[in-house]
Amino acid sequence: MDPIAFINIKKDSSFAMLLEAQRRGWSLFYMQQKDLFMTEQQSFAQVQALTVEDNKQGWFQLEQAQEIKLADLDVILMRKDPPFDMEYIYTTYLLEVAEKQGTLIINKPQSIRDCNEKLFTLAFPQCCPPLLVTREQSRLLDFIKQHQDCILKPLDGMGGASIFRVQDKDPNNRVIIETLTQYQTKTIMAQRYIAEIKAGDKRILMVNGKPIPYALARIPSAQDHRGNLAAGGKGRGQPLTKRDYWIAEQVGAELKRRGLFFVGLDVIGDYLTEINVTSPTCIRELDQQFNLNISGVLFDSIEKHLDLN
Repeated sequence: MDPIAFINIKKDSSFAMLLEAQRRGWSLFYMQQKDLFMTEQQSFAQVQALTVEDNKQGWFQLEQAQEIKLADLDVILMRKDPPFDMEYIYTTYLLEVAEKQGTLIINKPQSIRDCNEKLFTLAFPQCCPPLLVTREQSRLLDFIKQHQDCILKPLDGMGGASIFRVQDKDPNNRVIIETLTQYQTKTIMAQRYIAEIKAGDKRILMVNGKPIPYALARIPSAQDHRGNLAAGGKGRGQPLTKRDYWIAEQVGAELKRRGLFFVGLDVIGDYLTEINVTSPTCIRELDQQFNLNISGVLFDSIEKHLDLN
């Protein structure tokens, strides 16, 4: 995961998972990407035994570092936030060595590599708004002209970073495209703008292919078009709609097949816009609003998979 000393425990889903694992009597070992290494065809890590407490004055204690073989662990939760860069990919390779020796990795390293959080939606065209993936300025301008009101975004971002709303005949369109595509050298995505974003960008959490029955609608501020909490949106929980359940059903079997145990679907109005497979969040907000234990659902699934019950 990311440095535990700097997380916001009020919102951090990894912390919710740590609390649940500890409650079940699991031994916790903390590591960052930099702690992993491989030698003699084995993956290792410099880890620290960890205890956690739901206390904003002091939420963790780490013991002295020790070196362990990753294959000696029952399960590893990969909770490092993007950017999804080459270091991220190298980490999945190291985790995959342990996976081949029997350690359960959540989410599956190959699937994290294969399933770009924007492009993976293309596997479910029946759920998606009109969209275009390209680096060519002329195609993007034609798409904007056709749909009049569009969203442009990079394929490797998170938290609403560098997402632009553009409309036909805006004199800034060309420079926005130049900036995002880095002068037509970087592929981006364009989507038709979905006006229902004003009611929230819904995060639907999926555990082993099944949806949690409540979504967190992240509602944009009056000064922004983005619902992301990191961009100033406010989270409001709500039950899933019939359409939400339909989208979850369309996607769920493929998530399970790919070993994607814990996934966040982003749904605006009637449309699936992203499938978050790296480190989806919103557990703590939904737990608090609806008296849930989403981490408990996840760990029940993990224990069933490991046949520990």
